Amino acid sequence: MSVARVSIQTNDFDLSREVAALRAGDKRVGAVCSFVGTVRDRNDGSSVSSMELEHYPGMTEKAIEAMIDEAHRRFDILGARVIHRVGLLQPEDQIMMVAVVSAHRGQSFEACEFLMDYLKTQAPFWKKEQTPEGARWVDARVADDAALARWGISAPNA
Repeated sequence: MSVARVSIQTNDFDLSREVAALRAGDKRVGAVCSFVGTVRDRNDGSSVSSMELEHYPGMTEKAIEAMIDEAHRRFDILGARVIHRVGLLQPEDQIMMVAVVSAHRGQSFEACEFLMDYLKTQAPFWKKEQTPEGARWVDARVADDAALARWGISAPNA
């Protein structure tokens, strides 16, 4: 059974279940690396009581699929899975995960970090944060030219 590589969803996820499905039945897997991002209660010096994430259905999945394709080209990995939640989220909620499987740990670590840097800087998500000053829309992509340069990726509009 094949596991979807990308899921954009409102529901929470179970990391253990996702990793088990990603590595199920593949005796070549010797390493699993995962990252889970959670909602913080602060951003840019303001407290955040909640956030709402939006995306463009179809476009977002296509962009993340392309990121995973690139990870497969760059690293000797056996599989990868990205889940990103959208909708209304509270501090401490899980917001996203990246999981990568490979034969050896080095490739899993590198591919996971590559996917995280790519997601954080390139994936088309927008968030609205609720703060004491009111609601504010924020482009969820972080300008991190150093992270992109590390992987040989040019910053947009550079």
